[in-house]
Amino acid sequence: MQQRIVLGAFCLLTFFGLIYLSRACELDQTQHGCRIDNGQCSCAYGCKSEFRYATRKECQDALKGRSNDICSRQPCQNGGSCTQVSTMPQYKCRCEGTGYWGNRCQRLCPKPEQVTAGAKFPHECVVI
Repeated sequence: MQQRIVLGAFCLLTFFGLIYLSRACELDQTQHGCRIDNGQCSCAYGCKSEFRYATRKECQDALKGRSNDICSRQPCQNGGSCTQVSTMPQYKCRCEGTGYWGNRCQRLCPKPEQVTAGAKFPHECVVI
């Protein structure tokens, strides 16, 4: 029984590790930047495409004007959280934990038994 639990945990960690690595960026594509995350400026070091603003001040100025904050239009559905990014459409919806998936969290997660062999199960729908 313990071996099954360990094997299951290993498979889950491998699965999520592959998802993380597939989203990583090249070293020459990293930078420090800021973006608007759920109505607040979030600054970090990561992929260029993830950050719309070069500085915290630039981000905060955008928040004050609200016209540049595409997330204020609430493009994410069903409780998804909106994050600004520099690439079109200039936002990304995070759907994890909502029971939905898709670019705007608009698609209902399938039940595991509904997924056909060879089809991809959306990672946003994985419940641990």
